[in-house]
Amino acid sequence: MTVVGLDDTDSRETGMCTTYAAAQLADAVREEGGSVERVLLVRLNPAVEHKTRGNAALAVHTDLDAERATTLVRETLSLAQTDDPKTNPGAVVADCAPEAVPPQVADFTVDAIREIQDRVTATTLADFAGFARVERGNGRGLVGALAAVGAWAALDDWTYEHIAYREQSRWGTERDVDPESVRAAADEHYPVVWDTVDRDSGYPVCVPRTPCPILYGIRGDDADACRTVADAVESEPVAERATFVTNQGTDVHLQDAALGEVTDDSAFRVTGTVADPPETRRGGHVFVTLADGDDRLPCAAFEPTKRFRDRVRALRAGDRVTACGEVSDGTLKFEKFAVRELVRTERVTPTCPDCGGSMSSAGRNQGYRCRDCDTSADGKVERPVERTIEPGWYEVPPVARRHIAKPLVRGGFDGPTHPAR
Repeated sequence: MTVVGLDDTDSRETGMCTTYAAAQLADAVREEGGSVERVLLVRLNPAVEHKTRGNAALAVHTDLDAERATTLVRETLSLAQTDDPKTNPGAVVADCAPEAVPPQVADFTVDAIREIQDRVTATTLADFAGFARVERGNGRGLVGALAAVGAWAALDDWTYEHIAYREQSRWGTERDVDPESVRAAADEHYPVVWDTVDRDSGYPVCVPRTPCPILYGIRGDDADACRTVADAVESEPVAERATFVTNQGTDVHLQDAALGEVTDDSAFRVTGTVADPPETRRGGHVFVTLADGDDRLPCAAFEPTKRFRDRVRALRAGDRVTACGEVSDGTLKFEKFAVRELVRTERVTPTCPDCGGSMSSAGRNQGYRCRDCDTSADGKVERPVERTIEPGWYEVPPVARRHIAKPLVRGGFDGPTHPAR
């Protein structure tokens, strides 16, 4: 077996897509007489500065020998948008079975998903393992390429994405996809197929807005269901289709940590107590601070998370919350959160049992007194608080969800869930 990892062939400005390069490589392998066991789409750390939107690396698992695979890789990298100085493609060719990569390579995969890695580390490790390297520009794509090589050995939660590609003459033009056909197919196959449409806005999340070759991508837990939804979509002609095994929708990027342990450019799952009432700031962004002892962590629900911000606004000081998201500039950007404990009462000035009016302070440490009826109370009393939020997990809507973030509808969470569709 041979494993080929690819990364950084695309450009934010001019398009292309590494999934397309991997699909073309898989076609070339078959034309050479080899077989393709699977193609992996591996989402890496979403905090990486140089990434395009999804930060994807790809791996092709084939029975073609490594030498012939390396020749095909060199041809495939000619598809990369190297006119963009920010595009620096790299490929790693491993002459072993996907599950038999050295454990150091599997560890590197997890590190690349959760932290920032560099080219020197990737190059040194690839050479240590005896893997062939192909690179263009500064070769920064070797980081993702090596991570993709180690992914099958490193990870155990996999989902699927079925991608339809456009005719090349249409690249960079407005896509022609019938939104009603997308919505109907998405509704019929939900929840096995997820994040196809954002129901509140009606936006077809599966249709990208970049100049890349992708027409649409259907994600879910079952490959056949993803293909069935794709078949029901009415659109411009499809030039090619490919189904990828992927770590999308798995939350594998999240690390459990205490509030005082979080660092920038990684994603965490932390638990704390709401320290102050949520604050809506200019632009509609909502901020709330979690505390645990002396440690405090600001958390933010930015405007693109839309209705999710109302969930954050519903929190009160004293609520116990688990928050998930990337930390940047010392602030956690919400992907989802769980309400663990809610404040159900508040201490208020007592009312007079005779006239129903609000009592007044009778003086320092002297309780409260009704000035009209001369009734008294020892101190403030507990009053139930009406809450608009319940215990359980809440998430940003599909239109704001990161590829790697796990949708609540997939299950496996430690509490009730309130999925956003």
